[in-house]
Amino acid sequence: MRSRPGARSYAQGVIRVEDLVKRYKKAETSAVDGISFQVKAGEFFVLLGPNGAGKTTTISILTTTLSPTSGGATIDGSDIVREASAVRRKVGIIFQRPSLDQNLTAEENVRFHALLYGLYPFAPTYALMQRAYRGQVEELAGILGMARDIHKPVRTFSGGMRRKLEIMRSLLHRPKVLFLDEPTAGLDVPTRRTLWEHLAEVRRTSGTTIFLTTHYLEEAEEADRICIIDKGKVVSFGTPDDIKRDLVEDYVLVDAADRSALGDELARLGYATNGGPPFRVALDGHTVHSILRSIETPLSVVKTHTPTLEDAYLEIVGRSQ
Repeated sequence: MRSRPGARSYAQGVIRVEDLVKRYKKAETSAVDGISFQVKAGEFFVLLGPNGAGKTTTISILTTTLSPTSGGATIDGSDIVREASAVRRKVGIIFQRPSLDQNLTAEENVRFHALLYGLYPFAPTYALMQRAYRGQVEELAGILGMARDIHKPVRTFSGGMRRKLEIMRSLLHRPKVLFLDEPTAGLDVPTRRTLWEHLAEVRRTSGTTIFLTTHYLEEAEEADRICIIDKGKVVSFGTPDDIKRDLVEDYVLVDAADRSALGDELARLGYATNGGPPFRVALDGHTVHSILRSIETPLSVVKTHTPTLEDAYLEIVGRSQ
């Protein structure tokens, strides 16, 4: 599958978005401008884009906290407008700002979430809650590494612990899709890494579809597919490898003491070069080894370049400026 604006194959999509538009009152342009894509069940899907691209607006529409201007979407077959209540039962949401009660324990926060969703009848203490509830809490606490902290006050938690508690709470009603809007913003690198290890375990054990927005491009490297939006429009769609392969060149940088001879030889061999010296030689299907073997001019510099997702992202967003 090649990178392309939009994705129109909706078969088996747990999330299906078609021609979605959101224009706020008095705005001259649409925050979301006719985007279409689909997410398969069980996927790790990432929505990328610069600030103001429309990421949070898109998530807000898909989770029914914001109404679209036009177009439509479904979550596991339920329409986000006509069947909003069904959609809310099928999704878990972690927004940028935590929404925990600091005066309660972690378990009490989870318990009130269970009551809000009508999952279990109320009991004043954890010990009096139904066995099924206690079993589910213990299972999720174990998966997320919170077993020893579940009865501690939230106000004593670090930022990473609070994020894990929000994820635990959002998984209690067994959502089809877990929406994560910048979930690791403000967390240090070790905490971010630990949180993603726990999320990978959640996905492995439950099959939950993960829908992520993030500014940390390394978090998107492990995605099944990525949708990049800018100025409200889809500008690229595909797997990380698709996007890197189709939009950024693999190349090798070469230089020599006799730059004139090297430049002439590269031209004679028919290699596409961009700038220089040093000369940037596009691989264009060749291997680095075959290119270097064909060059007779003694080389003083050889540097290979394999594109990263960040390279591709910057090129894509830069083109739309």
